[in-house]
Amino acid sequence: MHSPFGRFVPANDPSQSPDDGWVVVYYQERFALYEGRFLVDIDTARFLGRTEQRLLLGYLDGKPCQLFRLAEPCDLPGISWHGLRALIGQVDDQTFRLLGLAQQLDAWAETHRFCGRCGTAMLPRPAERAMECPGCGLRQYPKLSPCIIVLVTRGDEILLARAPHFRPGFFSTLAGFIEPGESAEECLHREVMEEVGLEVEQLEYLGSQNWPFPNSLMLGFHARYVGGEIRPQPEEIEEAQWWPLDQLPGIPPQGTISRWLIDCYLARRSGRQDPPMPA
Repeated sequence: MHSPFGRFVPANDPSQSPDDGWVVVYYQERFALYEGRFLVDIDTARFLGRTEQRLLLGYLDGKPCQLFRLAEPCDLPGISWHGLRALIGQVDDQTFRLLGLAQQLDAWAETHRFCGRCGTAMLPRPAERAMECPGCGLRQYPKLSPCIIVLVTRGDEILLARAPHFRPGFFSTLAGFIEPGESAEECLHREVMEEVGLEVEQLEYLGSQNWPFPNSLMLGFHARYVGGEIRPQPEEIEEAQWWPLDQLPGIPPQGTISRWLIDCYLARRSGRQDPPMPA
């Protein structure tokens, strides 16, 4: 797939609607791939369907880059529609980050059309990424939901688990949202105990990844097993077990922080450097 990326700078003024530049076309949580491109010029975007919402995302090499959400798309040769999850590991990091930003901001704009305090229709606030109520003055910014994701290790074994909605044979690392009043470390200990009944120590923070499903910020850790027997949390964890490093099951794809945590541990056990952090 063609990637026209140079330098992308996010914009902070959602009230602007430029009439030039690049456009990401979106319909029912799917992005248009038109003639091999996820970014098209503005005239092409208008040709692909009637627009019900426009959002300025930022500037790409100085040119505006917008999201057009369509009310209804045209059925044209050369166009296909792709959900963001299916694009993990299938497009370059910069494209995935831009599409993730577009999906996240569209969800925010859609769920903040009205004031949560007085019910008045919200308006974009000039010069910053915010919605403001003209009635009571309430201001709402895009929200992030921080969560931990952790690879629990035991020598040459790692703990992987599967939720009931996972496809057959697929396992991943443990994760959970940080609750009000918690630190990331407190959340990690609580989630591991709740989900699998284990105690851990030697927490090591490795990196973070924005996860636009719809608005998570994943904080990635390694943690060493201390004790306890695996007890999967009912309705949350269908199965969890220790896996030898040379006998891993189906694991998350490249481009996910879960896979990166696993790959980092594999690299360290074999004396290699950590692989590059995904976008």
